Amino acid sequence: MRQDDRVNDHDSASPDPAAMRTQYRAEGLAEDDLAATPVEQFARWFTQAAAQARLFEPNAMVVSTADAEGRPSSRTVLLKHFDEQGFVFYTNYGSRKAQDLAENPYVSLLFPWHPMARQVIVRGVARRTGRDETAAYFRTRPHGSQLGAWASVQSSVVPSRAELDASYAELAARYPEGEQVPVPPHWGGFRVAPESVEFWQGRENRLHDRLQYVGEADGGWRVERLSP
Repeated sequence: MRQDDRVNDHDSASPDPAAMRTQYRAEGLAEDDLAATPVEQFARWFTQAAAQARLFEPNAMVVSTADAEGRPSSRTVLLKHFDEQGFVFYTNYGSRKAQDLAENPYVSLLFPWHPMARQVIVRGVARRTGRDETAAYFRTRPHGSQLGAWASVQSSVVPSRAELDASYAELAARYPEGEQVPVPPHWGGFRVAPESVEFWQGRENRLHDRLQYVGEADGGWRVERLSP
């Protein structure tokens, strides 16, 4: 068999994404169902998402940033706190996302709750959390994760996995289990203060419900329905 025949055979066995169809739910999301603020509404949906056995890591969100030239970049990060001031995640301040945010603080967060046919999209401005808040969260992390924050120079090129493992092993010897690991100065949180929050509920016939809170100058919120 020729090489191009093998490639064609493989291609023909692959699922056709254009043929994939899922019919979403009949019941939807109405304006009267919404909470007074987007964070209250997020708390409702987040509680329901956390109760879904089929939904892996409901606090996982896609964080999209753009650099000073507008070139976008996305990655999955874990939400670690939310309140009326915003949505918090932690990272290495030397990472690509942190460098993007230093140049352009506008960010989008996407919670892809596929088993519920739901999405939440937060658009806002990211600012670093204070060092006290960062340290308080760092102390709650498992010992290995604390060491990992020191071992990894996030987003940089590493020569090999062996070198990364060796760095971790050296740190594990220096700070054995039970000994306090110092908070890395290059590591900390970002709080995304929302400017808009969209709640997307999948509906039949692709006529989805999209209700968006938009921040007002007086600190309040107005709700808009977006066409699906």
